[in-house]
Formats: sequence, C-alpha cells, structure tokens
Amino acid sequence: MNKNDLLNCIDLSIKAAIEAGEEILKIYDSTFEVAYKEDQSPLTQADKNAHLAIVKYLNQTTIPVLSEEGRSIDYQERKDWGLLWIVDPLDGTKEFVKKNGEFTVNIALIENGTPIMGVIYIPVNGVLYSGAQGIGAFKQEGRKRTQLPIETKNKKYTAVGSRSHNSPETELFFDALRKQHGDIEIVSMGSSLKICLVAEGVADVYPRFAPTMEWDTAAGHAIAKYAGKTLKDVKTGKEMVYNRPNLLNNHFIVE
Repeated sequence: MNKNDLLNCIDLSIKAAIEAGEEILKIYDSTFEVAYKEDQSPLTQADKNAHLAIVKYLNQTTIPVLSEEGRSIDYQERKDWGLLWIVDPLDGTKEFVKKNGEFTVNIALIENGTPIMGVIYIPVNGVLYSGAQGIGAFKQEGRKRTQLPIETKNKKYTAVGSRSHNSPETELFFDALRKQHGDIEIVSMGSSLKICLVAEGVADVYPRFAPTMEWDTAAGHAIAKYAGKTLKDVKTGKEMVYNRPNLLNNHFIVE
C-alpha cells in the first residue's frame, strides 16, 4: 500500500474510532443491560453500536473487515485476504461494565499478516494513539500530538499487567524481572492500553500469558511496532502474525 492510501486509511480509521467512541459513551453514561457471550465475556449494546459506526466508514474501502462481532467468518473465506481490517469495537468490556474508563476502540490494517496501521481511541478522555508503516507512532491529546516513544529519565523499570486477567505465569515472569532489575514497578491496566503504555515508554514490558484474540492486539501491535517496540509470539519466538486459521493468540511479550 502506498503512503497516500495509508494516510487515507488512517484518517478514515480515526473518524470511525471517534464516532464509535461517541456511541459507546451514550451507553456508558446510561443504565445498560449486559449480555454474555459463549465465553462468558460481557457483550453490551455499546459493542454493537460501535461496530455499526466503524463498518460504516471502513466499508467505504474495498478492504474486508474482520471484527470481534464477525468472528464466525471461515478461514477458507479470508485466507486470501492480502489486506484486511481487524477491529475490536469495544476492547475491555469488563472494564466498561466496571465503569473504570479503561476501554478502547481498536482498528488495525493488516497486509500479508503484518500490522501496517493501527488506531486506538479512549472514549472517556479523548486520547488517541496511532501508528503506521513509514509514518511512525503518535499520541494525540486534544491539539497536542506527540511522537512515540516519549523520553523518560530516571524511571524505575516498569512492567504492566492485566487488571482482569492475571496468571501464575505472569507472576513468575515478574519474579524473574525482580531478580534482573531489583525493585520494579508493576502497573495494572485494562484493554489494549497496556500495549500503548509500552509504545509510549511509560512501561518497559508487557507480558501476556492469558488468552487474547487477534482483534485484542492488532491495533496495539501496529502502534508499538512503529514506536520501535516488538510484540513477540512466545510460542514461535517471532513477531506475531495475523489472519491465522485460529484467531486465538499465543502468549506474547511486548517490549
């Protein structure tokens, strides 16, 4: 994809994410009903409304969309998609239900298995992260736009962990970090914000030894990648790839 087309995709994704965020906040600020998917994760009307808002924009392209809301698309149908959108309309539904604000809208563009663009929007505070091949990664707060990573000095070694999905493997990983770095700081966070913290330079590492799906990581992966970080599949020892037959991610480490 050439740079002009990629810039157009970024612009479209940002508009889609912001409108999806507006739809989410309409529900977030009300009394809402929570349904449960087969895996017992909560599904709210906000998921559905955000999905509709996003595909309205992305359907302006000829690029197919793989979304959490369309997870049933068979691999035989999508295996030849050289380009595809991977979308999570509301990442962090548990955080949404808890009303702690740590949920995001995730939109990624994948080319031949590699994330070439990602946008993550935080509806509650209007902060937007983006990253794209040949362009770099940025954090947008109002009119302030900062390139990532941001320089931090004299910072204690910091690891970030899931607020809702910790595991014994994660604790062992943190113990190993303590042996290597001494007293470390551990920050708990929800949704794809954990990847953003590493991309930004607030955290040094994010280990994930619990289940995630491709739409949970694709956008964050792009932002981290174009901020000079890595998202490594622990099983393969290589950078994670997307649009796989099995959409369930292996464990991974962002650093």
